[in-house]
Amino acid sequence: MDKGAIRRRLALGTAVLAASGLLALASPVSAQAAAADHCSGRKVRTLSFSTGSVQVFKRNGYVCAMTFPKTRGGPRWMSVSVQARGNRPVVDQGHYTHHAGPVTVHAGHRCVWIKGRVGSASVSSGWILC
Repeated sequence: MDKGAIRRRLALGTAVLAASGLLALASPVSAQAAAADHCSGRKVRTLSFSTGSVQVFKRNGYVCAMTFPKTRGGPRWMSVSVQARGNRPVVDQGHYTHHAGPVTVHAGHRCVWIKGRVGSASVSSGWILC
């Protein structure tokens, strides 16, 4: 084989590896995005405030929360955070049309602090689910 043929085969092999790597990375992300549309478990609390509400779910030691606006409309600033006592909060925030979250943490038997915001109004639970 001459040098040109070797280079072509190496280039083709590199392109195939790169494409398969990109497909492998894209597939799990798509599956996670589709699966992460709601919280699993039973609803244990709803924290209402003037512009929306935060729904809190619990399952097998995990606590999950989502913030929903009170009225439908275009994109607006929303956030939700869940903090298990002794850990840092896990936050989802940005401009959303339907909901912020879900945010899930493993709390075990520890208390959690939940916060939610839609626009300028917010709610903060204090330590709950102890």
